[in-house]
Amino acid sequence: MLLQGWGRYPVIDADIRTPDSVAAAQAILRDPTTHPLIAHGMGRSYGDSALAPHVLAMRGLHWLQDFNADTGVLSCQAGATLDDILNVFVPRGWFLPVTPGTRFVSIGGAIASDVHGKNHHRHGCFSEFVQTFELLLADGSVLNCSRREHAELFRATCGGMGLTGIVLGATLQLSRIASAYMDQATSKACNLEHALELFAANASATYSVAWLDCMVSGKRLGRALLGTGEHAPQGGFDGQRTRALAIPMDLPGLALNRYTTAAFNHLYYARQRRQRRLDIVHYQSFFYPLDRILHWNRMYGSKGFVQYQCVIPHEAASGLRRLLQRIAASGQGSFLAVLKELGPANDNLLSFPRPGYTLALDFKMADGLLPLLDELDAIVLDHGGRLYLAKDARMNATTFKRCYPQWEEFQAIRERYGAVGRFASMQSRRLGLERNEVST
Repeated sequence: MLLQGWGRYPVIDADIRTPDSVAAAQAILRDPTTHPLIAHGMGRSYGDSALAPHVLAMRGLHWLQDFNADTGVLSCQAGATLDDILNVFVPRGWFLPVTPGTRFVSIGGAIASDVHGKNHHRHGCFSEFVQTFELLLADGSVLNCSRREHAELFRATCGGMGLTGIVLGATLQLSRIASAYMDQATSKACNLEHALELFAANASATYSVAWLDCMVSGKRLGRALLGTGEHAPQGGFDGQRTRALAIPMDLPGLALNRYTTAAFNHLYYARQRRQRRLDIVHYQSFFYPLDRILHWNRMYGSKGFVQYQCVIPHEAASGLRRLLQRIAASGQGSFLAVLKELGPANDNLLSFPRPGYTLALDFKMADGLLPLLDELDAIVLDHGGRLYLAKDARMNATTFKRCYPQWEEFQAIRERYGAVGRFASMQSRRLGLERNEVST
């Protein structure tokens, strides 16, 4: 059947197998007609990192298995989602210590992407709170991996995009909360420099994120709304009862263009009249605003879109200005443009975050887009940055190897455990990580 990531670009005709037990997954792995394959969770990686001719769909392994109510330690299968965990444990006073911008992500996908959230500058990546995980290897054996046991596989698998093996389950540390609500503050920034000043002034905030207007230039370049948040001490644990909206079909290709995007951005920025606004909001509104719009990826039309996410080091923040100038000049700007500050890097070989600012934008697939993104790549590399593999749909092998200088160590670990040639995706082939495609 046809399979695609959340960006709906590219598309592949895939043979999809759905195991409902570890033994079933091992049997599929032993079947030579499934070589090579890649694990697939909820399909929320944007590009082709979970796409291949043979796919192991993990949603059948979705059970929450054990929980210690005193310590907050949870064991679950890899197909369980963040939403599954939140629905069960928020009413009990527990929350995810790190979460990306959607709750519809599987635990296996969160580990494979080593996802981060609005609190990376304070708490790091998802893997910081993974105590151990079970990994199905190419030979059918299962290893328990942690920072102490099979540590090299732990470092290669967290952020390794499913290329070392199949994550079957994990043990995670949850965090205590006193309510399901957030104390939120939103501040207006008149341009990029002002936005970076606000990030610095709010460095102690647990959560911070900025929406940027990437359609304006000149003195207004990078104007933004910066939101910060803390878990509220009161408000109870009632669920959010607002009804989700849905986009029932692909919007026409002309619906999103430079004029409609510029108009939306102007209105979105202007809707906040005060310099600073304080609110108490439900955690779903704070962390997952787009989850309230089902199938929101249909807004970009049938050709799909590409999310472009990079990180620029603090000391090279001028690179952000160059990126925004080039995007504004192209007229292909996004109304979903997000800026976050990242903290220290971890020691996982292909984990994305490093100290600096990460910029994420959605671009509708259109003529001229891919050459524009190549230009943005050059700016990112010139400023010592890198691109996020979980969002990538078109980076070339040369750019990848400059972004991730530990790729050779990663590849050596894959070779050692027989993963090369057994676990592969469209992305890994494009990036030159398969035997007959590896190049230096």
